[in-house]
Amino acid sequence: MSGFVEKPEPIQVPGLVHLHTGKVRELYQNEAGDLVMVASDRMSAYDWVLPTEIPDKGRILTQLSLWWFDRLTDLVPNHVISTELPEGAPADWAGRTLVCRSLRMVPVECVARGYLTGSGLAEYDDSRTVCGLALPEGLVDGSELPAPIFTPATKAEVGEHDENVSYEEVARQVGAETAAQLRQATLAVYGRARDIARERGIILADTKFEFGFDGETLVIADEVLTPDSSRFWPADQWQPGRAQPSYDKQFVRDWLTSAESGWDRRSEQPPPPLPQQVVEATRAKYVEAYERLTGTSWS
Repeated sequence: MSGFVEKPEPIQVPGLVHLHTGKVRELYQNEAGDLVMVASDRMSAYDWVLPTEIPDKGRILTQLSLWWFDRLTDLVPNHVISTELPEGAPADWAGRTLVCRSLRMVPVECVARGYLTGSGLAEYDDSRTVCGLALPEGLVDGSELPAPIFTPATKAEVGEHDENVSYEEVARQVGAETAAQLRQATLAVYGRARDIARERGIILADTKFEFGFDGETLVIADEVLTPDSSRFWPADQWQPGRAQPSYDKQFVRDWLTSAESGWDRRSEQPPPPLPQQVVEATRAKYVEAYERLTGTSWS
């Protein structure tokens, strides 16, 4: 059992219909039929949405996604129409709200990996493959792969695990042509982002994207290349053979699995609130990722 520790009541705004509460985002539809995505400060870990928020997190994710969208438009169009607040929306939505085209979403998490870690490492240790792709012997946690690979997953509901699947399974589910488009777009965007991040002293180890169709056109959606959807490592501390320092929610994961938290992730009990020092350290990592990538200070 997992999901929300305390599921929030969505804010009601005149002219907007609430569609869905996700781990981080609230999704609405306006009278024109466009989607309105609002990124909260919620934090998830181990398939739970935690009771403690990380200040500014939603704004950081939104603003970093917009920065990346601007640098990817020649590779794949994105779904953003506007960043203007809908009339009647609360002031707190400023900087965390996107008005987006409604797409026919593809039910696949499109993951690109340039380095071996996480669920990919677990599968490699068991079978020397990731999503059915054979990899060479001798790789360890943090190893750079010979070339980036496309390792898709099925998209799970809140509280459920995404499941890694083979490319052939994706082709079976969505069709060979769409599967080929997803793989090509995923690896092209990863390659561009990896090079940009590397110039800024950051390794983009892996990342995941979501795509949809606007008519016949493949469009990138949701968020892109944030600390929530990507593993960013400081390049000057990269050392294969161990867990890498990272710009993400690792402080949260480490505390939750520590004796201090008193929480057993294998139980059905929800995780406890985060202590202030973990909140502050996690926020600082998100801010640092934003500042190092964009070259601008977070204010």
